[in-house]
Amino acid sequence: MIKEFTVRVSPETASNEDNIKDFLGREKGLDTRTINQIRILKRSIDARQRNIFINLTVRAYINEYAQDDQFTRTEYQNVTGRPQAVVVGEGPAGLFASLRLIELGIRPVIVERGKDVRERKKDIAAITRNQKVDPASNYSFGEGGAGAYSDGKLFTRSKKRGSVDKILNVFCQHGASTAILADAHPHIGTDKLPRVIENMRKTIIACGGEVHFRTRMTEFITKQEADGTHKIIGIRAEQASANGETRQTEFRGPVILATGHSARDVYEYLQKSGIHIEAKGIAVGVRLEHPSNLIDQIQYHNKNGRGRYLPAAEYRFVTQADGRGVYSFCMCPGGFVIPAATDKEQIVVNGMSPSNRGTAWSNSGMVVETRPEDVAAQGFGDDALAVMRFQQQLEKTCWQQGNMRQTAPAQRMADFVNGKLSYDLPKSSYSPGLISSPLHFWLPQPVAARLQQAFKVFGSHAHGFLTNEAVCIAVETRTSAPVRILRDNDTLEHVELKGLFPCGEGAGYAGGIVSAGVDGERCADMCAQYMHAIE
Repeated sequence: MIKEFTVRVSPETASNEDNIKDFLGREKGLDTRTINQIRILKRSIDARQRNIFINLTVRAYINEYAQDDQFTRTEYQNVTGRPQAVVVGEGPAGLFASLRLIELGIRPVIVERGKDVRERKKDIAAITRNQKVDPASNYSFGEGGAGAYSDGKLFTRSKKRGSVDKILNVFCQHGASTAILADAHPHIGTDKLPRVIENMRKTIIACGGEVHFRTRMTEFITKQEADGTHKIIGIRAEQASANGETRQTEFRGPVILATGHSARDVYEYLQKSGIHIEAKGIAVGVRLEHPSNLIDQIQYHNKNGRGRYLPAAEYRFVTQADGRGVYSFCMCPGGFVIPAATDKEQIVVNGMSPSNRGTAWSNSGMVVETRPEDVAAQGFGDDALAVMRFQQQLEKTCWQQGNMRQTAPAQRMADFVNGKLSYDLPKSSYSPGLISSPLHFWLPQPVAARLQQAFKVFGSHAHGFLTNEAVCIAVETRTSAPVRILRDNDTLEHVELKGLFPCGEGAGYAGGIVSAGVDGERCADMCAQYMHAIE
């Protein structure tokens, strides 16, 4: 017999299966000797009051055992010799688009400018060691995209555009913990996600697909139809060998363009080629880092912190300041602040957490909504690349403030709010190092002033949050794409070019690993329909 229960238990009770069995025996009148297995279907923390509870939905197997996997498997067919589609970019959008194409009987050919996920790790380590960024292999470029080495959080609030559960189950099929199916805020962890990504690539290749690393798309191959319209029939690319030599090559098929939010050369190519794009709002600000124990004390209402049975605490803040939203973004409990630039003369910061979320620090992006009209008012123009130019200038200014290295300019939080220079800085997880800098002075005034207002509001909501124990680290700019590549709402094709499917974060239609994966699957569905229609 199988029974499901929704229960509210203490963190200690929720910490292991035997404790949950004992609870069900006491509260539900079950004989614990007959409960052979427990599966946790949903798990969330209720920390609104001083007494913390864990909400669980559990499935109890009474006098029997589960006969199925804890996740739903997807069957992938062999697509060797089948019609092919080109997928540009092997981040989450590109990976899930490729796997979905295989489901639909289409052979994916992936081109990725960066390196495979293992080789990429060496270049990321070199950013701290050598203070230099490889423009083709860094925290944003390479197998797995920006999410692979910047946290692996799988939480999304959008469930309107596809099956979030499908995405999570595919991750589990490729090695992720099944805990992500139950947790309210699922998280794989930067230390675990690369292996999962590698397994996804192995599935693609085993089914007959191709993956080409160090291969950067340079232009589309188009064909003019009888009615005067143009369609994409492939791409040209520059392929680099291990010894640094490059050669030009072509890949034929309709194109799913999933290049991520930092492929600025792609945006420049699109504008230069007259392909319809538009400027899109972003959010910019700083990484705010606190001691993790302080966040635990605030969020769990306990001077002793989280104790033995609770995870590192999360928070989420949002307010309005002078007509623009200010909010926390990509909160990383027990994590690190990382150098996320993609080229020389840039400083960009981001956050990540290992799977155990066990470091001494917790951080989040604290960012201000910035619209195209806002950057136009600051002299960056009003064309499709105006917001991107604003990003670039802010990142270069930050690099200059950081002594033209990856040393990040920083200021204690309360000093930032009060407009005071920080004469020293707290210890930080940011491994290239920090340098004291008056962020309140050189950040764009609309950004700095709104952050100062918002920090006061957040401090009034959470006593102890506004403190000089916390440090603001500049600059957080890569929250989303600064450009939207326009597509038809129904077909997901580009509004002018047939056979081109702008996809994921880089096209302006996703915000995170899960939503990018969902959009990748949707674009694969539409690409398959397009291919079947022209056969």
